[in-house]
Amino acid sequence: MQANKSRGWAPEEIILSLTKSLNEHYVFPDMAKEMGNYLERKLTRKEYEDIESPEAFCELITNDLREKSNDKHLKLRYTEQDRSMDQKTGEKERREEYLLQAKIDNYGFHKVERRPGNIGYIDLRGFHDPEFAGDTAVNAMNLVADTDDLIFDLRNNGGGSPFMVAFITSYLFDSEPFHLNSFYSRSKDSLSQSWTLSYVPGKRNGNKPVYVLTSHKTFSAAEEFAYNLTNLKRATVIGEVTAGGANPGAVHQLTKHFSVFIPDGRAMNPITQTNWEGKGVTPDVKTTPNEADDTAYELALHHVINYYQDRKEYGFLVKEAENQLKELKGNE
Repeated sequence: MQANKSRGWAPEEIILSLTKSLNEHYVFPDMAKEMGNYLERKLTRKEYEDIESPEAFCELITNDLREKSNDKHLKLRYTEQDRSMDQKTGEKERREEYLLQAKIDNYGFHKVERRPGNIGYIDLRGFHDPEFAGDTAVNAMNLVADTDDLIFDLRNNGGGSPFMVAFITSYLFDSEPFHLNSFYSRSKDSLSQSWTLSYVPGKRNGNKPVYVLTSHKTFSAAEEFAYNLTNLKRATVIGEVTAGGANPGAVHQLTKHFSVFIPDGRAMNPITQTNWEGKGVTPDVKTTPNEADDTAYELALHHVINYYQDRKEYGFLVKEAENQLKELKGNE
């Protein structure tokens, strides 16, 4: 234990603070107590005594929390730099760090393009808050506005803001708002609702076929996007079953170097009256992640060919789609 203290951290301090935070914030109070008791029993048995590094300690505690709760949002984190223990200051620090990382990541939009056959493709790695990422999202959606089919690649998307989920989803429906999801908050003991928007900048695409690519890494808000669209019969989900994390939450600072993400709410879909927690989103077409893109692209190309084959003025587009389809088949 002394070796840990000499490095500026001790399991007892972190676990006691973690247990307190779980009991105060975790969405399911009974499970919070169960997780806290489990960690404290292991601490008493000195099972955390010989851990060499804070990173290894975080990994072990995270695994212990998830073993009891099956909640993949729960995560203990370590940072080398000191973090403020003042809540407002800490939130400001995390916000500034988040904004810098989000900007460098182009707010999650890694690729936006028109593919041959007039197929739109968006490689989206995160759903960042529209307050900061709104302009980038608008530009992306307007760039693919005149394509005939649209592919959202969420295979490497770890989630983010439900507000961005609602914002992007609004482009895929007509203007009349409707209820997408509800979120229960333990702290407020109330429900908030997520709705599509009556206005979006640019064109809507309420009728074009939409495909969503998923993998086992597709998580949280990215799962909500796929879950909402598949239940609304608005998209074809292609790929793997997603990770299964539906409980939103927040970061809580435990010490100057350790923090934990604790889910303090849960999603409730108005159609299913449940969510994807622990189950993930089951795709309409199951493939490996590597095959998902070609599978979606092939379906989209077939749609374009069938839609325009009797319209001579679009013969060039049909030819383009047919050539691309032959190329795909040739690569099999």
